[in-house]
Amino acid sequence: MKIYAAVMLGGAIGSLSRFLLASWIDGVSGALFPWGTVIVNIIGCFVIGLFSGLILPEGPWNASPALRSFAIIGVLGGFTTFSSFSLQSVALFRQGHHWLALGNVSLSLAACLLATAAGFAFALYIDKHVS
Repeated sequence: MKIYAAVMLGGAIGSLSRFLLASWIDGVSGALFPWGTVIVNIIGCFVIGLFSGLILPEGPWNASPALRSFAIIGVLGGFTTFSSFSLQSVALFRQGHHWLALGNVSLSLAACLLATAAGFAFALYIDKHVS
């Protein structure tokens, strides 16, 4: 039951954080392109890579299952959202903005994979230089 509560609380925090940050970025950019979702997904992918490298059982900080569930499934699962990414990409395509839709898919996929790998690499650096 403790893990369920941790995931629910983390999900609420992550979802609200995503909404606030993505809305702010979209408001600042004023662009048709969904920069808020792209940037939130890149940040979330980096942080999930970092946290996974640090707090999973094989990592240097081996956090409890409840803390791992709170951070990775709850907060970061709620924070990153490929469902919004998918909807925005389809909407751009349906509106005739085919190149923007393709750009959103390409940028999000490449940048998020790189961000996750960078997070893991940073976790290894921390493990070797800080621990």
